[in-house]
Amino acid sequence: MNSPIDICQVDPVDILVITAHPDDAEFGASGTIARWIRDGKSACYVICTSGDKGASDRTIDPQDLIKIREDEQRAAAKVLGVREVVFLRYPDQHLEDTPEFRKHIVEMIRLFRPHTVVSTDPYRRYLWHRDHRIMGQVVMDAVFPFARDHMAYPDFIESGLEPHKVREVYYFGAEDINYYSDISDDFHIKAKALSCHESQVKDLGDGNFEGWLRNRCKQMAAGSPYELAEGFHKVKLPG
Repeated sequence: MNSPIDICQVDPVDILVITAHPDDAEFGASGTIARWIRDGKSACYVICTSGDKGASDRTIDPQDLIKIREDEQRAAAKVLGVREVVFLRYPDQHLEDTPEFRKHIVEMIRLFRPHTVVSTDPYRRYLWHRDHRIMGQVVMDAVFPFARDHMAYPDFIESGLEPHKVREVYYFGAEDINYYSDISDDFHIKAKALSCHESQVKDLGDGNFEGWLRNRCKQMAAGSPYELAEGFHKVKLPG
């Protein structure tokens, strides 16, 4: 399995965001990501599909959609100050909890060596994109124990990918929220980054996308002391 990045050229990152599709991170966590970057932390994205089925337009070719979705994601990441975006280019709607996919995510974690990983909650009930559910579960298994244990993948050791202990995981899209992130000062950046995903957000809010998004973040802040928030289920890993 070839890494999309030369191992020798990768510096460790503070935050590694691993999602199924372009736009997942901006919807769920971009206000928090913007705040972390503003505070001096570094962040990189790993996007597992290119969102090649995420359109209602029956005239668009999937290959054209891939380019659109990837370009939109790069533009959004640039707005936030994300250091790098890696596309693994699995087929949209076909993520599976397989040994191969898990190993690929372990590879990304060992490659970037993050303190914090951000992904989609695997335990949200009923209405939830299956890719999001699979993504969250594979991320947790990759973080603990596979990325940590040196005997998990001996071939990684041989190629220079040493084991790595992630310290915490933030799951967005969670029903069991135990951490609210104040994004009141960074909402405008979230809105700007999310608006880069024009193919996904152009019909939201009946012409008032920013108002729709603000109301969504106000609803998320309910039960917290903040005006605007993003909610997560935060998991602390053993030290």
